[in-house]
Amino acid sequence: MAVRFEARFRRTIVGAVVVAAGLVGSACSSSATPASSGKIVAVGAENEYANVIGQIGGKYVATTAILSNPNTDPHTFESSPKVAEVVGAAELIVQNGVGYDTFMNKIESTSPSADRKVIDVQALLGLPDSTPNPHLWYKPTTMPAVAQAIGRDLSSLDPSHAAYFESNVTTFTASLTPWDQAIAALATAYPGATVATTEPVADYMLEAAGTRNLTPFTFQADIMNGVDPSPQDVSIQTGLFTGHQVKVFVYNQQVTDSLTQSLLTLAHQNGIPVVGVYETMPTPGYDYQSWMVAEVQALRNALAHGTSAPRL
Repeated sequence: MAVRFEARFRRTIVGAVVVAAGLVGSACSSSATPASSGKIVAVGAENEYANVIGQIGGKYVATTAILSNPNTDPHTFESSPKVAEVVGAAELIVQNGVGYDTFMNKIESTSPSADRKVIDVQALLGLPDSTPNPHLWYKPTTMPAVAQAIGRDLSSLDPSHAAYFESNVTTFTASLTPWDQAIAALATAYPGATVATTEPVADYMLEAAGTRNLTPFTFQADIMNGVDPSPQDVSIQTGLFTGHQVKVFVYNQQVTDSLTQSLLTLAHQNGIPVVGVYETMPTPGYDYQSWMVAEVQALRNALAHGTSAPRL
């Protein structure tokens, strides 16, 4: 049975989801005139994937991100004719899967192309539809696999520049080493550090860092899916703050509701530092690698110094 992640209509959302061409870092270029430029036309459903496409494709790829605004909720995205046009023209697409961006499948089915390459990260990683946490980009092993797949598909689309793409894959993979090292260092310095979360946005990274997430997963899943958590789970969650059972509150600042706002207030009242996490890469100023390192650094600062970083 597939897990649904799209029906969070009760959330308070600031801003609008927009198609953003070339807004995901200097490695990505605008797709305004891809045909005349001779570049491969690529789309990342989320801007973190678009950023990686841009780093691998470089000057030979025109990349567009569909979801880019860090003040919006990707789960509630509704497509538009403009989005359909951009996706329909793509020669390479990278999308998350696990029910997170099903709008992409719908658009692709209405504009089929035998030559289009589609990298579904869920399928790439061999994950079932029932995977409970769709935020795959926070898992340290995800993007190396995605980068490899991007390199292969770009080389297939443009064999004359295969060596260039392969070199960029190697460079990108190596550039993730500081993130891996930061995670390992945090796990060594603060083994089993206790945290609370609103939902499982960064759970893969928190697990890799050796933290103990004391928030019931049923609570996280309910918040993620726009369902009212049970009174029992709410009681457990609030007790983590009033009982000072956790060292850090990892908070999805991208979308909020009255309950998560009240938990944020409770954390502040009890002196528990807050670290904000995102569902799309905050821009400008970050690429995927620096974003992930910044999240680990914010978590370490919270543990070491009690410093809050609700926003990067």
